[in-house]
Amino acid sequence: MPLPNNNNVGTNQILSSEPVSPIGAEHHLTGLNSNSEIRSATVAKIEHIRNWSISTYKCTKQIISEKLGKSSRTVDTELESQIDLLRDVQRKYLNILRLSRALSSHFQHVVITQQGLGEAFADLAQKSPELQSEFLCNAETQRSLSRHGEILMAALNFFVSSVNTLVNKTMDDTLLTVKRYEAARIEYDAYRSDLELILQSTSSGQSNALNDAQRAHDEHKAEFEKLRADVSVKLRFLNENRVKVMHKQLLLFHNAVSAYFSGNQTALEATLKQFNIKMKTGNIAPSSWLEQ
Repeated sequence: MPLPNNNNVGTNQILSSEPVSPIGAEHHLTGLNSNSEIRSATVAKIEHIRNWSISTYKCTKQIISEKLGKSSRTVDTELESQIDLLRDVQRKYLNILRLSRALSSHFQHVVITQQGLGEAFADLAQKSPELQSEFLCNAETQRSLSRHGEILMAALNFFVSSVNTLVNKTMDDTLLTVKRYEAARIEYDAYRSDLELILQSTSSGQSNALNDAQRAHDEHKAEFEKLRADVSVKLRFLNENRVKVMHKQLLLFHNAVSAYFSGNQTALEATLKQFNIKMKTGNIAPSSWLEQ
């Protein structure tokens, strides 16, 4: 019996023997590279999460062990005393900043009230001929006081701005480095404790674990020592900058307040010139006839 002819076989052989176009091959390779990159990125993320989890666990364990007295901590007595001093200084400077802001705010209301009172006196002087001279005298007095007050306000605002920059920017920048140093200290002590525990173990077959622990210990020790040096340098520069800034600002505060309450307009204006404080000309009223 004759076998049936299978025409599809020939067709399949012809199709399979057709060459693949260069464009198709390029798309195929691009797809493989893309999948490989995605797979590598995924593996890297998983490895990062794994290392972060291990480090977090070790640090948490170290913190609890220190609180329970079961683990020792690396202590730099001199550096830690300087850090405690900085935090105490920042708290006290923040109190100065809060009070000086309150003084500036209250005094601004006084200046605004004096300006309004001067305008009210001047208006009544035009409507009360029998009391015109008295109203004009008081109007000029309030205008003079408000003008002096605006000059003092410029000095107070400059003082507040400078102290705010020192406390909330310069000191905060140093304390941010301190936080990184303290975190590095915990990590270093955690890996140091692990290394000491492995060294105390006498079981065999731990050479790989010992090498890994030694390498991790050395890496965290180098980071810890680097941040400790950074903190020492920043603390020194911060203290020098703090003394320089506060010397200037305290002198400004004293001279401006003393000149204002003693009624010495010349000294008050000289104080602003001495510290290069500029006021908007639109806010300065002309000198009154009382001052002249």
